[in-house]
Amino acid sequence: MLLPAGRTLEDIASRFSWDVPEFFNIGGAVSDAWAAREPERICLEHFNPDGEPARLSYDGLARRSNAFARGLRSLGVKPGDRVALMLPQGFETAIAHVAIYKLGAIAVPLALLFGVEAVEHRLTASGAKALVTTATGRGKIVAIRERLTALETVIVTGDDSADSDEFGDAVSYDELENGHSDAPIAVATRADDPALMIFTSGTTGPPKGALHGHRVLIGHVPGVQTHHEFMPQPGDKLWTPADWAWAGGLLNVLLPGLLLGVPVVSSKAQKFDPDLAYRIMAEMKVRNAFIPPTALRIMRTVADPLSRHQLDLRTVGSGGEALGRETYEWAQRVLGLTINEFYGQTECNLVLSSCAKLGVSRGGAIGKPVPGHQVAVIDDGGNVVPDGTSGQIAVKRPDPVMFLGYWRNEAATEAKFIGDWMLTGDQGVRDADGYFSFFGRDDDVITSSGYRIGPGEIEDCLTGHPAVVLAAAVGKPDTTRTEIVKAYVVVAPGIKADAELAESVRDWVKTRLSAHEYPREIEFVDSLPLTTTGKVIRRLLRDQAIAEAKASRT
Repeated sequence: MLLPAGRTLEDIASRFSWDVPEFFNIGGAVSDAWAAREPERICLEHFNPDGEPARLSYDGLARRSNAFARGLRSLGVKPGDRVALMLPQGFETAIAHVAIYKLGAIAVPLALLFGVEAVEHRLTASGAKALVTTATGRGKIVAIRERLTALETVIVTGDDSADSDEFGDAVSYDELENGHSDAPIAVATRADDPALMIFTSGTTGPPKGALHGHRVLIGHVPGVQTHHEFMPQPGDKLWTPADWAWAGGLLNVLLPGLLLGVPVVSSKAQKFDPDLAYRIMAEMKVRNAFIPPTALRIMRTVADPLSRHQLDLRTVGSGGEALGRETYEWAQRVLGLTINEFYGQTECNLVLSSCAKLGVSRGGAIGKPVPGHQVAVIDDGGNVVPDGTSGQIAVKRPDPVMFLGYWRNEAATEAKFIGDWMLTGDQGVRDADGYFSFFGRDDDVITSSGYRIGPGEIEDCLTGHPAVVLAAAVGKPDTTRTEIVKAYVVVAPGIKADAELAESVRDWVKTRLSAHEYPREIEFVDSLPLTTTGKVIRRLLRDQAIAEAKASRT
């Protein structure tokens, strides 16, 4: 499972092979296995802005998850049942995840920031039997409770968890855990048995439940070790601002950290605050961080951060959308380190990565295939295209990190494959040196005057402008050019968004990219529509641009 030593990524890949046992349980692997060897070893630390951080040992994690698993079983939760979690980062979230896996049930992580409609869709689609949440989360489902026919129990954390005036079937998290034995409990699950259902982010359509087996954690380890440069190393400590309900937070940080014996830092903060991010990393002595590109772009707005925050970062990984050359170079210049960009998606995560320690690093590129994964750029017929030719990024099965299928949606699962290639829906290119670059979802690619333009490069260039914080580029229908590039731009605080700035931004792109890629229209906005994982929902902006084009023709 761990990467062998080597001087090049290619050398390591040639000597790596998967070792996936027939039986494997995520819950036991990330808690009981460590508790048996080093019970007092710290596995979780929770940031406290007003004092000392709370800490949890592997023995504590093992015992508390055993008790919570027994509590779930007393409520009728059986192997294969779905248990949803709508919680912030914290000990209870980790304990609940581990307990669900030990029981052989299926965890369904949901973002606490979801609105009522988003929550209802996911709870209904998954058929969740129980929900573990906060008082805030509980309040979101009061109005829709009668429509959630499969949901039998709501378990609530916090001091008001036992207050059932509005919701008669609410159960106290603390009482459930404290009311049961912490003696070992574990279902003998096979590596291919379902363990986790993560819904796609919905950037291009209705979210679908991607079902993963227990083996998914084994499949993530080589990727984590690649972009964190052979983790675990002495002193390593992990943190991410990403919600643990997202594959990036859960499978890139929390579960691999627990499996590898690396302490994981948590914080209940929901809205991303760049100053708080620097403070957490400094005060908690974070050595390894996963920070999504959007968060990194916001962190760029903090002037001279190292003058106020004593960081001791060893590695920073980033993924979920294109990082871009501007942010890559900013990190080298300001933070003094090279960000290791990686790539994957909910259905098959962490298959491409950079590793600066091995010399695999290039601004504007994702990286190369992680050992153990076969990745290629293919055409519509499933044929691998020559280097330098654009096509769709695809991953070959079998692969332990690959999903089992979409929950109760065989048609969508079948459509995800051409032969043994799993289609990502992402357009990209592989160069002669083996580096992959990503330039947009299939639906995001802009066709203008015969050119196919990826929005990522334009957005990267836009955010390099001193006045721009965030930007999104979409295609707007045009009778002459098929489409023109339209940019939605969020400017830095104190900057006047006017025609003069719009012209400056246009010239910035035109002189740095090319005449056919610059945004012919610029609209300044206060914010961009984002998924809970921080990805821009270009679909909404594209729909808006299409509506504008139609209105102008009538």
